[in-house]
Parts: sequence; structure tokens; C-alpha cells
Amino acid sequence: MTTATLFNSVLILIFAIGSLGTLLLSWPWLRRPRSYRFYRFFAFEFLLGLLTVNIRFWLDRPWGPLQLLSWFLLIASAFLALHGFALLRKAGQPSVSIETTTSLITTGAYRYIRHPLYASLLYFGWGVFLKGPSLLSALLVILGSVFLFMTARAEESENKAKFGDEYLRLMARTKMFVPFLF
Repeated sequence: MTTATLFNSVLILIFAIGSLGTLLLSWPWLRRPRSYRFYRFFAFEFLLGLLTVNIRFWLDRPWGPLQLLSWFLLIASAFLALHGFALLRKAGQPSVSIETTTSLITTGAYRYIRHPLYASLLYFGWGVFLKGPSLLSALLVILGSVFLFMTARAEESENKAKFGDEYLRLMARTKMFVPFLF
């Protein structure tokens, strides 16, 4: 067995294990297509596929312009994820899990964008795409982005029902994923 074959086998195994984990976590929601968790499952799958396809290019041409832009997006992604989770725990006052906030968060990144965690995944996806752009990785990142958008829209419907006019006001003054855009 060659090194390349072994590497590909390991990547397939990692993808399969990641997919199984995502499936187990999402299983109850796959029968509820209007739930944001339904769409999020597919976003996770496309991003996991993208990572599997592009991991081999992670350190190619480390000072090239695409790599530098990629690292910028990946660092922004990590910052938003850490910041968003911290705010969910602290300001969201979750009741059962981190996803069941009882208070609408309007501070930190939430002051500018409604979905910092989905924005984090969006930035992650495009950062991984830039590691090794190809037709396949373009398809995966576009599909992942579409499902993240659908996830955010479905969650917004749930948040409107949960938080009412307060959420509508937040929507009016914030962007979905990228602050200060348009």
C-alpha cells in the first residue's frame, strides 16, 4: 500500500466517522425539515467533505496570496466560534443545552451579526476552499454555504416565534453573517 493510498484511506475513515457523529447528533431532526437543525446537518456534511478533499493542500505554498487569505478566514472563523459560544453561555442563559437560550443576545458579535456561529462555519468553509480550489471543492463550499443560509433562515423563523418583536428589531439593525456589508 502506497503512502497516498494510506492517506486517502485515513481521510475516508475520518469522513465516515465524522459523518456518523453528525448523523447521530442530528437524527431526531432529520424528520423535521423545517427545523434549522435539519439544514445544519447538510451544511456540516458538505463542510466535512470539503475539509476531507482539501486537507492535503493545507500547507502548500504557505506564503501565497490564497493561503494568506485562507488563514485570515480560518482565524476569523476560530475567533467567531469561541466568542459566539462564550456569549451563548454567558448572555444567552441556556436552559437545557447551549442552543436553548432564554435571552436574546445583542452584545459582542451579536451586536453586528445575527449568526456568529454560522458565520464562523461560512468563513471556515471558504478558508478551507482557498487551500486548494477545484471544481469539486467549489461545489462543496457553495452547497455548504447554501445550507448555512437555509439553516440561518430556519433559525430566524424559530427566533421570531420565540423572541417576537425584539428579534425583529435585531434583524433590522444587524447583518446575517458579515458585518457592515451593504
